[in-house]
Amino acid sequence: MHGMNRRQFVSRMSAAVAGAALWSATSYDQALAVTAARAVRTRGTTLEQAALPTGAGAYKRLAAGPGWPLVVRGELASGSTGRDDRRTGLASFVQFTDMHLADVESPVRFEYLARFNGSAHRPQEALTVRGASSLIERVNAVRQGPYTGLPFGLVMATGDNTDNHEHIELDWYLTVMSGGRITPSSGDPRRYEGVQNSGNAAYWNPESPLQDAYKAKGLPEIPGFLSGAVRPFSAPGLSVPWYTTVGNHDDSIQGTLPDLGLLNALYTGDRKLEGCDDTTAARLADALRNDPGHAATLLGSLLTDGGAIRKVTPDERRRPFTPAEFAKAHLDPAYTGAGPVGHGFTSDAASSGRLYYTFPLAEGVLGVSLDTTNRAGWADGSLGTEQLHWLESVLKDHSSRWYDTDGRTVRGGAGDCPIVLFSHHTSTSMGNLLPDPYRPFEARHDGKAVVEMAQRFPNVVAWVNGHTHENRITPHGHAVPERAFWEINTASHVDYPQHARIIELADNGDGTLSLFTTLIESAAPYVCSVTDTSDAGLAALYRELSYNDPNGTPDVRLGTSADHNTELLLPRPGK
Repeated sequence: MHGMNRRQFVSRMSAAVAGAALWSATSYDQALAVTAARAVRTRGTTLEQAALPTGAGAYKRLAAGPGWPLVVRGELASGSTGRDDRRTGLASFVQFTDMHLADVESPVRFEYLARFNGSAHRPQEALTVRGASSLIERVNAVRQGPYTGLPFGLVMATGDNTDNHEHIELDWYLTVMSGGRITPSSGDPRRYEGVQNSGNAAYWNPESPLQDAYKAKGLPEIPGFLSGAVRPFSAPGLSVPWYTTVGNHDDSIQGTLPDLGLLNALYTGDRKLEGCDDTTAARLADALRNDPGHAATLLGSLLTDGGAIRKVTPDERRRPFTPAEFAKAHLDPAYTGAGPVGHGFTSDAASSGRLYYTFPLAEGVLGVSLDTTNRAGWADGSLGTEQLHWLESVLKDHSSRWYDTDGRTVRGGAGDCPIVLFSHHTSTSMGNLLPDPYRPFEARHDGKAVVEMAQRFPNVVAWVNGHTHENRITPHGHAVPERAFWEINTASHVDYPQHARIIELADNGDGTLSLFTTLIESAAPYVCSVTDTSDAGLAALYRELSYNDPNGTPDVRLGTSADHNTELLLPRPGK
């Protein structure tokens, strides 16, 4: 580092990480060393080590690879030297997103559409509950932010916590988060009743020597996999408070179809569709993308009149929940765990089904949880006019000044506390402007409207979200620094790379703030064995199978180094 101080070296190395396709071993090691020197601790995070695919065969094994360096991003502000020594931590929390805790034995699933939509069936999906519990073990062990050293104040789960908005999936989610005994199986608790022991070669049949389409692509035979997947286990639960944001999979049929209650009998019944002809599958896949109402009709006819039907054990617990029931379940004392009561939802939310709220992210820092789902169907989201106006009133109440829609400065509210928005959908996945069938005369607003709203209030510092199953960090407000904020999008915990994200907010004492975004993986071992179906072994297989999903796109979902472990600089509000 001769000729430059430590901060200059960090900035140059970070720029190289962001822009270079290949690193020399020396420069990478240097960047890791500087990253470690700036952090309070790196243990248990991807600053220390990260999963690394190995091997030359079709099925890649995972191992513990080197950690990922910190990338300093200065698109919105420039940090001064010496800020590490002046920094004051303001907030430290963890984001979970897109856990998709899935009832894989449910009659209302679309596994047979995997050739058209890869997320319809994943080889690892029977292990979602165990994988989520292993992620919680990691958070409980790490305990604090790597750069501020602040203990985690809370965990926020930004939607798609369930996969098919069933009561049993919601019970699994609430139990995983708060702690307790779980049997991750519906129907007959003594056996698995899903497509992965169907004998259908279109699916991975892990306990069978059948040479199915997935084994042809390298997936192994794993004796005891399914019996292990449905085995009861004890989830430790989070040791810190946690909150919930709602996602489209928590709101509609498979995150796509509007739920008007017409398919409830199919959810709880004994007929599971495991396959249909290619023409019918193509029609249904197209309807799911373009005509949710027609898709619901097609699905109902398939389950009653056609396709490969399997008899399964009926289960009333598969009944879909409404938004009001979603809030009410969070208020159950059995799920309080580390708190708070309701995990963001109140008795008013349980009565009205309005699932947006504010909460203290830390002392002097406000969190705002939005409901971006649209009950008209389709995966993408939007906001109703009532919620958009509510958001504006919240921002005004917590800002001493803002810009009106004409760009003029207005002075008003009580202060300039930093504000972080949370939602399931991203700014670019909020184009679903179909009228909400439950509020048909209310207009809907897209992600651009939310960005424009946030930029009117200088103390909005970040918008944290999920939905895309990708790591992606986007700056907003290049032209006017005072209107700048960062959008932080994190990959799912069902598809590889199965990340969660630590986010720390710090005041640098030089007129800027820093947002540190550090990715973490579950506590599962990196190296797994196909003969190990212990709880830890299954959690490890969950990660490795997700990388090897033939329909997955792990390299795309992983994002770039500039979307991983970052320091995001921006002007301090009111500086």
